[in-house]
This record gives sequence, C-alpha cells and structure tokens, in this order.
Amino acid sequence: MHEYDKASKWLIQHFGDCILRLAGVRGIVSWRSLQADFVQPRRIPDGFIEVQRLGQAKPDLYILEIATYPEARVAHQVLADTALVYLDRRVLPEVVVLFLHRRGKAEALDAINLSSPQGLTNLKFSWRIAKLWEVPAQELLAAGDIGLIPWVPLTKFKGPPEPIIRQCRARIDQVTSHDEHENLLAVTQFLARVRYNDPKLFEILGGIETMIESPLFQELRAEWTQEAKIEAARETTIRILMKVLVGRFGAKAKALETEIKAIDDEARLEELVEHAATSRTLDSFRKQLAS
Repeated sequence: MHEYDKASKWLIQHFGDCILRLAGVRGIVSWRSLQADFVQPRRIPDGFIEVQRLGQAKPDLYILEIATYPEARVAHQVLADTALVYLDRRVLPEVVVLFLHRRGKAEALDAINLSSPQGLTNLKFSWRIAKLWEVPAQELLAAGDIGLIPWVPLTKFKGPPEPIIRQCRARIDQVTSHDEHENLLAVTQFLARVRYNDPKLFEILGGIETMIESPLFQELRAEWTQEAKIEAARETTIRILMKVLVGRFGAKAKALETEIKAIDDEARLEELVEHAATSRTLDSFRKQLAS
C-alpha cells in the first residue's frame, strides 16, 4: 500500500482542506500543513494541519489519518498520534480519519474505550470518520474543487465506473499547471487502484506512462531509493551486531535478535555494536540494550 499512502499524503499536503470537507468540516477560511516533528519517524501522522475557521480568533490543529481499509490498528494509531500532539502542544487536536474502501464486514471505528488493569483509569476517545464508499460521487463533482477529484473513483455511484473516471479526467484536464495536472492524474490512478484492477480504466487517466512521468512519481522513486539504502545499511549493522554477540557469547545471544531487529535508529544500532564488543558478559550487554 506504499503508493496509496504516498498519494494520500501528497493530497493532504496540497488539498488538506478538501479532506476535512469530506468529513463534514465547514467554514474553513485558510489552512496550512505543519511538520509533524514531535513524533518518532515511523509514527508520524499522515497529516498534521493548522486550520483557520470562520468566526474563530485562533486556528485549530487537525490530525488526518488515511486508512486504506477499516482495521483495528487504526484506532490505536489515532490514539497514539493524539497523545503525542497533546504532550507536545498541550492542545487536544481535532482528528479526522478517512477510510478509502470497505473490506468484508470490518467496522470503521470512530471511538475506543480503554481501562487500566485495575480499573482506576478509564479513557473514552472518539474522532470523526468519513467512509468514501458512502460519499455520493456527484456531490464531489458538483463542488467544483479540484482537490476532491482524486477521491471520486472511491465514492458511491450507480452504474459502471468508466463514465465517472472520464469525468475525473475532464476536470483534471482543466488544470493549467503542468506539474499539478500530471500529479493529479497520478494520484487519481493510485487511489483508483484501491478499488479497481482494470487497465482500461487507468488508461483513461493516462496509464502507467503518465504515472511514471509525473513529478510526484519521480519524488517517490528518489524517496524509495533512499529508504532502500537506509534499510540496507540497517540490516548490515544488525548482521554485524549479531555476529559480534554470537562470536563473543555463543548461541544464547541469538535470543536477542528479535528485540534488536525492532530498533529503527541506525545510530543506536551502531552504539550497540560498540557495547557488544566491549561488554564483559551477555547480561551487561542486555542492560545496555534495555537502557
């Protein structure tokens, strides 16, 4: 789902207000995307934006999460995002979750209730959701906002999808900026693939060639290359670390491999290699691992 995630995040950065409108948020005067640098790299929300609404003196903070399908993990992701924003800003953000496509009978959750083991602490947490398959396509097409168009293939309409896809293409072709035009065609294709597997539909949006040539895809390709390099370096460091541990302390050190593989920070892994080489016992290394 990597492509869908990236396409969704591009839409958040460029048309975040449109996603809020999908969830029923109205009266938006202005908005801007914020850098979510208050969280760990692998726990960044899909979107974090500041929104000025009509009649309000101060802007609100919104977390946006895009979920391909309804899954239980979404609730825990939303809770973690919200808690981290609150700790950083001391403000409880507004939360909107957009579900792209239904999967079986899985429920699209909009709330979670948690209790501590002894029942002394209870938390009831809820958020706004929008299920695209329940949003009428004609409402988005009639809105006249180009930022809504890429979501249309995932919405509710009668009949075959081809006429709807052609309407999306016609709207996108009215965009005069070349880069924005190509990127909108690309993200619309990315998102349409969540629901459809028909090359003829994608050809209406330019097909694979348009996706590959879009500025967004070029950015993604560079990002994927960098991510692959980082992951390869991380795996190499883990292999070296495990060889040092097993070489010094024997096969019992292999029990630590799962815990070590869960570490994302390359600097931390390199630090552990040094500890593996200098620790006198496996127990002393375990203390360093736990610290």
